[in-house]
This record gives sequence, C-alpha cells and structure tokens, in this order.
Amino acid sequence: MKIIIVGCGKVGYTLVEQLGSEDHDIVVIDEKPEKVSTITNNLDAMGIVGNGINHQTLIDAGITTADLLIAVTGDDEKNLLCCVIARKTGHCQTIARVRNPIYNKEIEFLKKEFGLAMIINPELAAANEIARIFQFPSAIRVDTFAKGHVELLHFKVTKGSPLIALKLFNLHQTLHSNVLVRGDKVIIPNGDFEFQENDVVAIASERRNAIDFFRKIGIVKNRVGNAILAGGGKVSYYLAKSLLASGIRVTIIEVDRERCDILSELLPHATVICGDATDQNLLLQEGLEHAQGFAALTGLDEENILLSLYANDISNAKTVTKINRINFHSVINELNLGSIIYPRIITSDYILKYARSTYNSKDSNVETLYKLANGKAEALEFIIKADSAVAGIPLADLHFRKNTLICCIYRNGKVIIPSGQDIMMAGDSVLVVLSGYRISDI
Repeated sequence: MKIIIVGCGKVGYTLVEQLGSEDHDIVVIDEKPEKVSTITNNLDAMGIVGNGINHQTLIDAGITTADLLIAVTGDDEKNLLCCVIARKTGHCQTIARVRNPIYNKEIEFLKKEFGLAMIINPELAAANEIARIFQFPSAIRVDTFAKGHVELLHFKVTKGSPLIALKLFNLHQTLHSNVLVRGDKVIIPNGDFEFQENDVVAIASERRNAIDFFRKIGIVKNRVGNAILAGGGKVSYYLAKSLLASGIRVTIIEVDRERCDILSELLPHATVICGDATDQNLLLQEGLEHAQGFAALTGLDEENILLSLYANDISNAKTVTKINRINFHSVINELNLGSIIYPRIITSDYILKYARSTYNSKDSNVETLYKLANGKAEALEFIIKADSAVAGIPLADLHFRKNTLICCIYRNGKVIIPSGQDIMMAGDSVLVVLSGYRISDI
C-alpha cells in the first residue's frame, strides 16, 4: 500500500519502522526538517517538510493515489482536519490520533462524520492494558481476543517454580493448558520442551481456567484493591477512571498544582495528592508499603524506572512501568520493573492490524494483532469465513508452516484448546501465534 504519515514524533517513527518492514511505500510529512531527516536517514521512507493540513503539501506527498493516511501530530484538531482534507482530495482511508479526553465520548460520531477508518488514543489504549493487568496481577501482560472472551496471559518462571525442568507434555497431562514460551528467542515448543528459570510463558485461556492454572503453579494474586499512580497525565486519568469504575481505590500523586485541581474535579472519588512522586517520604506517607498496585506514569522514563524499582523493593505491589523510548529494550527487560507498557508500540499494533487486514486482499480479516517478544512473534485473531480453505479440515491434516501454533478456537461461547482432531468452522474466532513470518489471512 501507499501510506502517508503526518507527524514524525515517537509514534510516527515507530509506525514507519513497523509498516516499512511490511514493504509498504511510505511518505512522511512534518514541519520540522530535523524530524523528517531522522526518519528518511534511518528508515525506508520518503520525506516532505511541510504542514499536513496544507492541500498542496498533501498533493506533493501523493494523496491522490494514496491508500492510507495516518495523522499522528501532537494536535488532535490538526489530525482530524488533515484526515478530512485527505478524504476530500483523494480516495484513501484515514486514521487520526485523538488524545484529548473531551473527545473520548464522541469517537463514533467523529468517525462517522469525518469518514475515518479509525481513531486511536495511545493513552487510553495504554490505560486499558494497565487496567487488565491490575485486574489479573498474576500475569505481567494480558492480551485479549474474541471480544474479551479469550486472553493471552504472560508470566515469568521464577526461582523455585514447579514448572522448572517440567516437560510440556506433562504440563498438558496435569494442567490442560496450551503454552507458548519465549526466553531470549521465541520458541513454539513441542511436548519434550522443558521450562527454565526466567522463561516468559504465555497461555491462551478463559479467565476462570487461567486462575486455576496460576493457582496450580503457585502464582496466586487477587485483583488489586487499591493502587497508587505516580504522575497525573492522560494515562493516569484514563486508568484512574477505569479502576474507580471497578471499585478499586486510587491515589494519584502529581507535582503540578493546576493539573491536580483538574484531576480532583474530573475524578472526585480519587485521592489526588499534590507532590513529587519521587519523594520517598511522600510515597511512604501515602502507604506505598501496603499498596496492592503501583503504576509509574510520569513523563520521564528514568523516573518511572526508579519508582518501580523502589516500589518493588519496599512493597508487594503489582507494579507497572510506562516507557516512552524503546532504544534500550533489552536492558530494560532485564530490570525488575514488573509489567512494562509502551504506549507507542500499542498504537502501532492497532494501526498495523488495520493495514495488514486491508492490504492486497478484500478477504483478509485480521481482527486483533499483538506483537510479542519485542516483535519477534505475533499473536493474531481471525474470523473463519464460510469459504475459507482451512474450514472443516482436522488440524492434523492441515499443512502448517514452521513456528506456527493454533492456540485456541472460540466457538459459540466456548473456548477450545485444540487437538489434532479439532476443526475450524465458519464463524469461529481463531487465535494464531507465529514467529519468523507475517500473514494477513489465515
């Protein structure tokens, strides 16, 4: 596809990085020459210095023949206007990043009236992911499929775990779970695979079965009853709103007085503390030692890392760390930071799913897409169509590519962990995990 990306900030850079690896023809637009040159010098993309809402700039970028325009500048209104002009000038699909909470209840109206294919809110998406983790703190990451009926729950094999040296075949016999394992590399394991300390494991399951699984392996953590959020930005606002609606007590620590006043007005049931979240005495005073959940959500990665390390040192809280930069991914993953959230990667996953499902084939139907293991693997959800070539054939008789796993089939309200004799039927929601290649259709 020919794709135009307006805005060359962190999200724009990540999008070019991800979409460029899928052989799309990409043009970027930004008013700052240094941002454009950073992308064009490092990644496979053409660049134009200019304003994305300028008609001639869009013409120069090739809007009349573009398939998709993605507006991810720092200005919501500019992103929306850019999409409107693009729709009027060409015939492309449009995606806008809209972050301001005042638009949150009007998303469907904006999509319909402006003809948008998608509106993405990175902060809201990140908050939703953190909320899922606080709801199921036994996991370090929770990915949802089949409209929330199926979850891919990630956890770490820690020292002393009963899984260590256990073969996957025996795990099936005793725990009846399907498992994907990744350490430094992605492994789609066979029955002889043995677990090792520090492996990160993902299981596809219904929530109630997952609770039973974690209980059997000795990882039992109930939903958090209270949480401290360090930083009062948009992610904290969306997260606090979600947690409060679930009956979880929330304390927000924010250094800016004006922002505290706004949060107090928007979230009357939250406790808002005006102070420096890096002040250890303040954290102790607000009960960090006894907190069940802690999220480091300030605007500085370094602060968030130190805060989570400190929280893990003095408490048993489930910790979540927001990281904006991904340059030191491997180093960060070695630290004891609990769950790590990258808002711009979450954003790129949403957009990548859309691009993948519309690329080259009207029959492509990627419902959900998550990047796993730093992009080394993918988990995708497909809806099986009536004329699908894979429908009605036992899995044992299908020819699977290497490093491919059918994790589960969701059919009529029932989750099926498939064996070789199971079949995929029209209407099924199917979760596939794969490594080493990409697909846009099952």
